Amino acid sequence: MRIVFLSPSGELGGAETALLDMLASIREARPDWTLAVIAASSGPLIAKAAAYAQSTALPFPGALARLGEWGTGHPNAAAPLGAPARGSAATRFRLGLGAVTAAAPAISYARRLQRRLLDFQPDIVHSNGLKMHLLGARVRPTEAGLIWHLHDYPAPRRLTATLLASQMHRCAAMLANSESVAADARQRFGGGVPVHAVYNAIDLDRFTPGGAVADLDALAGLPPLSPGGIRVGLVGTFARWKGHTVFLDALARLRGQVNVRGYIVGDSIYATDGSQYSRAQLRARADASGLGDTVGFTGQVDDVSAVLRALDIAVHASTEPEPFGLVIAEAMACGRPVVVSRAGGAAEIAQGGAVFHEPGNSVELAERVSELARDAARRAALGREGRAAAVRLFSRARLRETLIPIYETLAATARTNHV
Repeated sequence: MRIVFLSPSGELGGAETALLDMLASIREARPDWTLAVIAASSGPLIAKAAAYAQSTALPFPGALARLGEWGTGHPNAAAPLGAPARGSAATRFRLGLGAVTAAAPAISYARRLQRRLLDFQPDIVHSNGLKMHLLGARVRPTEAGLIWHLHDYPAPRRLTATLLASQMHRCAAMLANSESVAADARQRFGGGVPVHAVYNAIDLDRFTPGGAVADLDALAGLPPLSPGGIRVGLVGTFARWKGHTVFLDALARLRGQVNVRGYIVGDSIYATDGSQYSRAQLRARADASGLGDTVGFTGQVDDVSAVLRALDIAVHASTEPEPFGLVIAEAMACGRPVVVSRAGGAAEIAQGGAVFHEPGNSVELAERVSELARDAARRAALGREGRAAAVRLFSRARLRETLIPIYETLAATARTNHV
């Protein structure tokens, strides 16, 4: 079996981390298969994927890398700091202009990608992001089966969903990282292509309750937290819908009530225009809220497991329905209680070790954090429940048992249709 994975980024966000765990799962079960990764930018994904597959960067041209539908996406997202409202005429115009600018570079890129695929001669092309779904549909070799791996809800991105629907006849199967995303895809695309819900896996030997613990205060340049203080953290990229401003507002509400220090772990890593906050914007928001050293910014940290073990409470604060929420699974595996935004796949996968708040509600988020901060026994109990649920739901063994039969069936069908 020869499988090539197409990633729209070489950085390590949730979709790319999930891809690495997928590669590890396949390699362990099928060491004779030939795997390759083509990423549309340089970054840590390339080096880490090399442990399991041939890996190379084929960078997007700048106009294509920056093109994105964030500005016309889901209407319930928190408003960007200093940006036009989502879905406004200004953002629609910006998207249209970007699409026109990216058209010629995209055609040239597609030709180069097609040559790479023809050289590799894959049985399966597995695309791992929206731009690569569209490109893969146009350039896959005719004898190869195409899998779209959905890490996002297609329906809220109206233009992208329309484009995907126009290319659906070229796709043999879709994977969705939760039942919530699978249901959205079935509703949007109908029953013409099978949609399989396949939870992301994590390395349960790495994400454990015991192990190295990061010094978050040092990483954030803060003095040590006073004895008895509770460390509460939001870990993730700075995508605007990930709820960083909601988290900061909740911390401001907690000031003076409990001895809590917040940590924002991560950074802006993607090139798509308008999709992320900068660290300076979030720092300014924290300063305007009078948070001072009540919150620290660590930047990107390679060992996420050590970060999670340093926290007393992990926070998931997404303002839109989260397709999966990898950091939720990782925090559960590390035995840390999680305060989860109750929507989408995040609410679905948090089957132990979690309490919930309504998306975008900083008052309720502050209440949940305060309750856990005052109750060490409950935090410990939730941690044990979360670890047990993570072992049950997110093991690499479970992933390969689900995924490999899909590949084998799809490859056999593609060969039969090509004869």
